[in-house]
Amino acid sequence: MKRLFASAATAALLIGGATAASADSACLITKTDTNPFFVKMKEGATAKAAELGIELKSYAGKIDGDHESQVAAIEACVADGAKGILLTASDTKAIVDSVKAARDAGVLVIALDTPLDPIDAADATFATDNFAAGLLIGQWAKATMGDAAANAKIALLDLAISQPSVDVLRDQGFLQGFGVDLGDPNKWGDETDPRIVGHEVTAGNEEGGLKAMEALLAKDPDVNVVYTINEPSAAGAYEALKAVGKEGSTLIVSVDGGCPGVQNVKDGIIGATSQQYPLLMASKGIEAIAAYIKDGSKPAPTEGKDFFDTGVALITDKPAEGVESIDTAKGMELCWG
Repeated sequence: MKRLFASAATAALLIGGATAASADSACLITKTDTNPFFVKMKEGATAKAAELGIELKSYAGKIDGDHESQVAAIEACVADGAKGILLTASDTKAIVDSVKAARDAGVLVIALDTPLDPIDAADATFATDNFAAGLLIGQWAKATMGDAAANAKIALLDLAISQPSVDVLRDQGFLQGFGVDLGDPNKWGDETDPRIVGHEVTAGNEEGGLKAMEALLAKDPDVNVVYTINEPSAAGAYEALKAVGKEGSTLIVSVDGGCPGVQNVKDGIIGATSQQYPLLMASKGIEAIAAYIKDGSKPAPTEGKDFFDTGVALITDKPAEGVESIDTAKGMELCWG
């Protein structure tokens, strides 16, 4: 039954590519095909694959968190004879067995954006330093609030109950940057700082951000700092705050750096965001697969890290002393989506 389900799911999920893999073929498996981040990732992978003569098939889950569809996609890629898989995992722990099966079959598996748990379950990871991305917005929020940070009311809008690595890293980076003592840094929600109102999950979309913000405002209407996993959830949080007249007195920070998000920073909806570079992740991933096809070589991580760091920059028009940033004019030149 599982195999039948997988076959049906993969048939339904195929986004592009021919029906049979060529000798030089690869797969891209993203969490969704609607989030602008993953749209840009697909563009980068598609362009680089065409340049290097690699046949690329693209798959995506129906929503962020659709683990079963990603498992089915991996199985389809292996069955098709793909030489490499680029993966942004929805469940970074549960996907490991499927990734191991693919690697055992001789497929190079590269995690994009979201490290697997453990990170060495993939052959390589090309990603933003998500902890650093969170740290930057935390440091900026603390510096911007000044003395008021000591009595802040913090709402955290996370991604999913399963707590994929990208979710944990950004959340914990933000809290550390803001000066909150972490509990177990490998998960969120166990902190004891009284400034934390609570954590709610958003599925990384605007509707989820709206509902999560409403829930946290019901818990404490005096929320004045909002961390969000990404810019779509930040937009939803803003709408909830606006509905109760708190949009001007509440600081929102986020991560992504998509063009709509940078525009929201420019418009004052988001105070600051950490910009990441999905096109670079994907194109570097395809280059690594091409090298593996050619001579069996595997990519090396950035020196001093266990992944290849594709960079991050803080975007804000209200720079804070001691926190390096660029303005929205520069952010718009570098944005995506």
